[in-house]
Amino acid sequence: MRIVCLDLEGVLIPEMWIMVAEATGIDELRLTTRDIEDYDELMRHRLEILSARKISLRSIQEVIRGVKPIGGAVPFLQSLRERWQVAVLSDTFEEFAGPALEKLDWPFLLCNSLLIDESGMITGYRLRQPDGKLRAVEAFRSLNREVFAIGDSFNDISMLRAAHRGFLFMPSDTVCAANPDLPRYETHAEALEALIAIE
Repeated sequence: MRIVCLDLEGVLIPEMWIMVAEATGIDELRLTTRDIEDYDELMRHRLEILSARKISLRSIQEVIRGVKPIGGAVPFLQSLRERWQVAVLSDTFEEFAGPALEKLDWPFLLCNSLLIDESGMITGYRLRQPDGKLRAVEAFRSLNREVFAIGDSFNDISMLRAAHRGFLFMPSDTVCAANPDLPRYETHAEALEALIAIE
């Protein structure tokens, strides 16, 4: 049986940190794993900004409530779920993901969590496990599942390479240049067609 593993941000919804950057006017929050490979470095950078600007979890959640799926993402996900099992593997946080999951009809999600102090400020984060996307793909493979994976960023590459088939979806030129051997798709329709063709 096949299971399709999808990144959340950049594949199904826009990057939430970019939404926060636009809402707050803080351009430094636009940086994502398309720009910085080291996830811990990126998160430390973000948390320093939030602390310095006194931006609370509640303020971020208010912005994220406005998230809308990327055009074509909802029918793409529905088509996948009609054919195969689907798991969304993300480096986002439980505290952020609710509005996105609701608009995507509650797919199965594995992600991380935030550390919040008594004043509602984000003080840190807790990984579900190191390199969680890779570990999930390895676990699915150990259950004798055929695993396909789709992602857009540097933090998806280990997942894509561990899967039986890995695909890039609307990646940055930097990600493509570093991984020229991975197939690249620019629309959900193209990606779905490619997955169906492999049956």
